[in-house]
Amino acid sequence: MPQASTSTSSAYLAALTQEIEKKLQRALASQSQRLNLLQELFADIALEVDVRARDIILSSDEEEVTLAEDGISSCLCFYDVLADHYVRMPENGKPILDLIVQLWSQSFASHIFALLFHKWLFEVPLENSEALLRYASALVQGATNVFWPKGISVFYFPDTVDKLETFLKQFPVFPNSFLVGGPADIFVIELTDQLQKLKVEPVLLHYLLQMRALQGLELRMTTSTRLKACLYSFTSPGGPMYPTRAVRHAAWDALDFLFPVGQYPRHLISLFFRLLYPWYWPSSCWNFIMSCIRAVFYSILRLIFSSWDNLRKPKST
Repeated sequence: MPQASTSTSSAYLAALTQEIEKKLQRALASQSQRLNLLQELFADIALEVDVRARDIILSSDEEEVTLAEDGISSCLCFYDVLADHYVRMPENGKPILDLIVQLWSQSFASHIFALLFHKWLFEVPLENSEALLRYASALVQGATNVFWPKGISVFYFPDTVDKLETFLKQFPVFPNSFLVGGPADIFVIELTDQLQKLKVEPVLLHYLLQMRALQGLELRMTTSTRLKACLYSFTSPGGPMYPTRAVRHAAWDALDFLFPVGQYPRHLISLFFRLLYPWYWPSSCWNFIMSCIRAVFYSILRLIFSSWDNLRKPKST
């Protein structure tokens, strides 16, 4: 029975792939309707999956687990499942990728590429370094216009150091690397630039959490300072970022994790500057009191459950 469900899901995704391929072929053949067709395709794959299609797609246990791990099961769009599908079955996405390459200079081509192949680019190995550079450039261009300013969804970020290192190792050596640094520096510079453009809290929290994968990268001093300044800008309330409390705590966690040296002086300096703004005192005191109450409450619960478990254990004779 699970095998039949998997077949149904795969057949549905294959049908979606064929429809996307047909629309791209029509866009390639019709110059007058090209922009409208690409715009329609972009809107179609960005739509949220309806209930009936969701039941078909999630009929496979493997796909359901993958989507749940990505944290997108509550809001599932067509490009979410297609991006996972092209990672598991890269051959199914190759005809679409070839058509997008032929439409490379057209509006919405990079947008569609970023939606459908943002996971594929990180997880499927490529031997051609020139193609990788072209795809990476299209990903940055498309993601800049799709994911960060509009906040359509959480953009894929490597959640392990191994994936990130593998991705960076595939990049060729740039001619001006002595000025901007290596692939890791370029990646972090682009990441900090885009991070400061984020306006959607869930997306920003996702990025701050996943930035732990940057630990251990060999960065230039200027790049490291740029990353530290970017994270520090999210730790204070008020302008110009106006980060929420959750964002401030996530930024502090990422900053302390990536730069453990000097974390205590940083917190003391931050506390001193917070004292210069009395209008923040009531909320800070209230949050501090509530945090203490929760900590005491959870400690009591742990003590109770620990005592209960000890009482239930049979005594050895």
